Amino acid sequence: MSYKLDIFNTAGEKVKTIDLPENIFNDDNINEDLIHEFVVMQLANARHPIAHTKTRGEVAYSGRKLYRQKWTGNARVWDAGSPIRRKWGVAFWPRNDRNFFKDMPKKQRRKALFGTLTLKVKDNELIGLEDFKLEQPKTKKAVEILNNLNLYGKKVLLVLPEKDENIIKSFRNIEGLKYILVNYVNPYDLLTHKKVVFLESSLNKLSEIFS
Repeated sequence: MSYKLDIFNTAGEKVKTIDLPENIFNDDNINEDLIHEFVVMQLANARHPIAHTKTRGEVAYSGRKLYRQKWTGNARVWDAGSPIRRKWGVAFWPRNDRNFFKDMPKKQRRKALFGTLTLKVKDNELIGLEDFKLEQPKTKKAVEILNNLNLYGKKVLLVLPEKDENIIKSFRNIEGLKYILVNYVNPYDLLTHKKVVFLESSLNKLSEIFS
């Protein structure tokens, strides 16, 4: 099934309708298991463990046996660094050297991204915006554009073809809005934002990247 997308200008008026590339926006690309695996991979690779405990080999206690093995009436015990004693060596607790890294084959990552984009189109959560320029950074103008598109106050992902300081500085202070370059589009950001706004040139560049 081929998909079409309406392109709006900054005044919120429909300018035209374009055909979306079939190799990206296609029902055959929808695989929820792959999308889930991609998101899990992203979250795992973003982890930076902080919690760190010492093992019995790292605590500064003597290795001397605390008391004799038999005839004390107590359970047998070894040195003071034993993990079963309070405030001493710890077993099976978090370490900051743990590796959470995950990976996926390139074809699977690509299909997961295409599937997520297709789901956004199917759910009418993908919006096309005509390319525009701002003379200077102005948040008021950015809010006006979002209001014209009925997006202000919603969680929005703005996809840019390349860095544009005036656009970035105008939109970055708006609560709930995140901007991203088209090269870094990923399932996690797409799924965690209610609406995704692609500039028309971003769509063209997306098609070029995956052609």
